[in-house]
Amino acid sequence: MQKTVLVVGASRGLGLGLAKQFSNEGWQVIATIRNPQQSDALKQIPQVRVETLDMTDAQSIEALGKRLAGMRLDVLFVNAGVAGPQNKPATEVNETEVGQLFFTNAVAPLRLAKQLLPMVNAERGAIVFMSSILGSVETGPGMGMSLYGASKAALNHMTRTFVSELGETGLTILSMHPGWVKTDMGGDEAPLDVETSTRGMVGQVTKALGRGGHHYLDYKGDHLPW
Repeated sequence: MQKTVLVVGASRGLGLGLAKQFSNEGWQVIATIRNPQQSDALKQIPQVRVETLDMTDAQSIEALGKRLAGMRLDVLFVNAGVAGPQNKPATEVNETEVGQLFFTNAVAPLRLAKQLLPMVNAERGAIVFMSSILGSVETGPGMGMSLYGASKAALNHMTRTFVSELGETGLTILSMHPGWVKTDMGGDEAPLDVETSTRGMVGQVTKALGRGGHHYLDYKGDHLPW
């Protein structure tokens, strides 16, 4: 049977690349964007259903759940996030900037996952959170973007809590590092292109179906230290 994936945050960059790669491999893809006017690239991909979602808005999440009622997801891939105030040290940012960064990158993904959890195949499905090696407390410090890394460390921590509350389940949870990729956030100096990263991530997600447990790994399948 054809598998179905919901990719959250798919208007550009890695999210758009994931939608393309899943579609290329025969998956039915549901892709969310915040702005309906940014759907042109997605609409060119076969087997893609485009939905509007603001992950930080509880009502928007609830509305998406109602529109997708009755569907069964094999994979929920939560890619959406923000870079935050990259040009400021932590000692100079304000409360609003930090609040937006941590809410969008750490709190909103887990709220979304909890809301859509009943739709995900509990025996062989997977929920994937786009994390980063910068979120590793052991490895991340000194690699730059300290506030962004801290928000991803918070996401990792909250994901561990989410997993502990699931109880007995065949569901697989992945915290995924895409590598350093040429995107708006990664910049032109990044060594990886979007296609290489997303092809690797889709491969790792496919391998993980039915494995169970929580795994922090990169697009090549290498496990990362928490």
